[in-house]
Amino acid sequence: MNLNSTKAVSPLTVLWCGAFIMTISLGIRHSFGLFLQPMSLSNEWGREVFAFSIAMQNLVWGVAQPFVGRMADRLGSAITMLLGGALYAVGLFLMATVESPGLLTFSAGILIGLGLSGTTFPVVFGAVSRAMPPEKRSMAMGISMALGSLGQFAFLPGGLFLINQLGWSSALTVLACFALLILLLAKPLFEKKSRSVSSEATSTIAAEKELGMWASLTQALRHRAFLMLSLGYFVCGFQILFISVHLPSYLQDSGIPASAGSTALALIGLFNILGSYLAGLWGGRMRKPMLLSGIYGLRGLLIVAFVLAPLSTWSVYLFAAGMGVLWLSTVPLTTGTVSAMFGVKNLSMLGGLVFMFHQIGAFVGGWLGGLLFDATGSYQVVWWICVALSVIAAAVNWPIEEKSAEANGPATQPA
Repeated sequence: MNLNSTKAVSPLTVLWCGAFIMTISLGIRHSFGLFLQPMSLSNEWGREVFAFSIAMQNLVWGVAQPFVGRMADRLGSAITMLLGGALYAVGLFLMATVESPGLLTFSAGILIGLGLSGTTFPVVFGAVSRAMPPEKRSMAMGISMALGSLGQFAFLPGGLFLINQLGWSSALTVLACFALLILLLAKPLFEKKSRSVSSEATSTIAAEKELGMWASLTQALRHRAFLMLSLGYFVCGFQILFISVHLPSYLQDSGIPASAGSTALALIGLFNILGSYLAGLWGGRMRKPMLLSGIYGLRGLLIVAFVLAPLSTWSVYLFAAGMGVLWLSTVPLTTGTVSAMFGVKNLSMLGGLVFMFHQIGAFVGGWLGGLLFDATGSYQVVWWICVALSVIAAAVNWPIEEKSAEANGPATQPA
């Protein structure tokens, strides 16, 4: 990969533009749970129809991510973000006009899923990591993730306001216009091959062994620690999408006002700013897999307390604040562990590969929530599945060591 750019772009420009692209992309994505009830009632669908389309969105996002990440590694993150932003906006415009489950799956599921693969963590973190020297990468990813969390805090109450004032269809049209701003934020990063990087980052990247796409993927999939990390990320995706999509409806079913659901998701976004920042800060000082194990364990305990305690508006807000701290703090830690094992030259692709497991978990969590609710009339079974998965994720992350794949060697770390 050519490390010389024809256009100088400062590391701070990469950080800020990437962070605000994630602010828009993740903010819109986290507001989708607000549309479950109004779209289902308007079209006379069961909840599984909407849940399946959002689950498909996450599956498409995850399966496409390694390939989109490879595109970003080879052609540059800016062109990837431009294409992703365009697909995102088109998907939202079509979603605003749906009248059939098939069109909902195509727009909300396939098009928006592809759009998300070009505008979120792996592409942005790959760009940020290559722009920063090694000792600043963990903090930079934590900062970009924290700023990206502002979107969830801002778009959730904004989305509810738009739905109440304009209806769900017009609300989606407004969100599509916001998605077009991604194109403007990506434009300053546009380069022929790659961006200008610091001298420390350049020397580190140049020293890394160049591997082709399939060789890099094979190396990762034969690495035991990578697979354990991926299993933990599967759990993360399962829990996050289940809560994002189904929490507002779970609360309304229990007699809690709809406004409390949007406020809870917004609080998750607000406290995720703190969690992501702390993850980036501590990830540069402590063993990242140990921190991941602690996050998953605390999630399990928090869910147990939420399910068993009497449900009230304040218990919901306390749950949201605690879950927010633990929400996407896994992302910089997981990506940082991948970069420690495989370097940053192919980080967008390999970060996309581990993220694929996250999104497979998201597909299962989002779809299973709707399926089991339609079958049983309750979300209780899925809450307890979340608890069991937390225990598994905490266990598999604890023994992971931040060693390079070359240091471990395929003979000592087989899959």
